[in-house]
Amino acid sequence: MARALLERGDSVRALARDPVKLRELPGIAPFQGDLRDAASLEHAVEGCAVVFHVAADYRLWTREPQEMYKSNVEGTRAMLEAARRAGVERFVYTSTVGCIGMDTPDGIGDERSEAFLSAMQGPYKRSKFLAEQVALGFAQKGFPVVIVNPTAPVGDHDFKPTPTGKIVVDFVRGAIPAYVDTGLNVVDVRDVARGHLAACERGISGERYILGSENMTLQKILETLAGIVKRKAPTLQIPYAVAYAAGVASTAWAEVTGKEPRAPLDAVRMSRKKMWVRHDKAKRQLGYSPGPAAEALRRAVVWFQENGYC
Repeated sequence: MARALLERGDSVRALARDPVKLRELPGIAPFQGDLRDAASLEHAVEGCAVVFHVAADYRLWTREPQEMYKSNVEGTRAMLEAARRAGVERFVYTSTVGCIGMDTPDGIGDERSEAFLSAMQGPYKRSKFLAEQVALGFAQKGFPVVIVNPTAPVGDHDFKPTPTGKIVVDFVRGAIPAYVDTGLNVVDVRDVARGHLAACERGISGERYILGSENMTLQKILETLAGIVKRKAPTLQIPYAVAYAAGVASTAWAEVTGKEPRAPLDAVRMSRKKMWVRHDKAKRQLGYSPGPAAEALRRAVVWFQENGYC
């Protein structure tokens, strides 16, 4: 997001707990702060015309789920309140495809598909659902908030990596010998950034826009990665019951050790439903036009390999 803004010549400042991590972004004005520190947010947004709130605690397992709510829900509320007081002209909130309902006749969701908190699996999805409701509440009260719902972004500069990026890393490391019957909508992270810019310029306050590209089964994602690294894709499909049992055992052990589980139970539960959506609204209203997922996966592989992840 920051790179996209810099490339078009905008004056950009970025909030980070550790501004040293912004060293790869020359031209950015770094501001030290935290979503749970309201004073730092007020300092960061003072004088800004536009705020892109892209930060979130994105983990599929944590021993302290309340910390995730503090960052994702209360942090979003604090950021919106700081921006409102500062007179920000436009606020773009990054939600997630997890807040889109998938119970449609064809199993493909869109912005009209209703979702409920009770259907959200795990603290990450629940906290993001609640945060989206906070953003919608500010929009209903007249603050100019546009919401974007990215799907599963892949590409370069995924430092952590994200859970999506970890699929790429694990496959290249040879750590995915089998797969479950699930699916994701895969999108190039650069297209997601461009979608944010389009939402800022042409989006309607209070509206949501899905930023996705291709609906792919996990099997197809792994086959695409196999073609990139010239390796055979796994052919063994694990039944959901077996994956669930592995998730229970892995997560229980993580609670003991404090180390991230290999198969978080929440991730297994999410896998039961294909996260497939369509981005027609963003295409129609924002001019959003994403590229192929295969190219994004290729660039992710190259970046992870060049930076010692694999």
